[in-house]
Amino acid sequence: MLYYYFGSKEGLYEAVLEQVYGDIRALEQELQLAEMDSEEALHEFVGFTFDYHDKHRDFVRLVTIENIHSAKYIEQSKTLKTRNSTVVKTIEDLIARGVAAGRFREDVDPIDLHLMISSMCFHRVANRHTWSAAFGRDPSGPRSWTRTRHREMIIDSVLRFMRRDA
Repeated sequence: MLYYYFGSKEGLYEAVLEQVYGDIRALEQELQLAEMDSEEALHEFVGFTFDYHDKHRDFVRLVTIENIHSAKYIEQSKTLKTRNSTVVKTIEDLIARGVAAGRFREDVDPIDLHLMISSMCFHRVANRHTWSAAFGRDPSGPRSWTRTRHREMIIDSVLRFMRRDA
């Protein structure tokens, strides 16, 4: 049945990638950030990204595997680039609203900001085993106070970076 529906194991893998990226992008659109003040919206977006990576470790694992394959399957996908353009547009709009309100700096590229947010949220999950072995502390471990502290630290870092007076 695998070959009937997907053509190959690689076809199944590509379909899974498209689904997991589609899932996160759809949930981002449900946040209704356009209805919030720019700082509140950025806070909500960063918090959502943190929570998503924390709860969806298979997503992090799939992205890591795809990086090992040099993004071969993402490059082949007909839908992933279009799906991922929604997050760039969301961040672009968010930055523009913050700049117009005099709250955010003007010199930040939306893709660079997305990289910053994703990096901080992704790293603590993707590298939890090596981090734990090297430093004796699992950054994405079950202790809720660590998770809460990391979540607020990342949100605060991004907000401070974006503030006009930073």
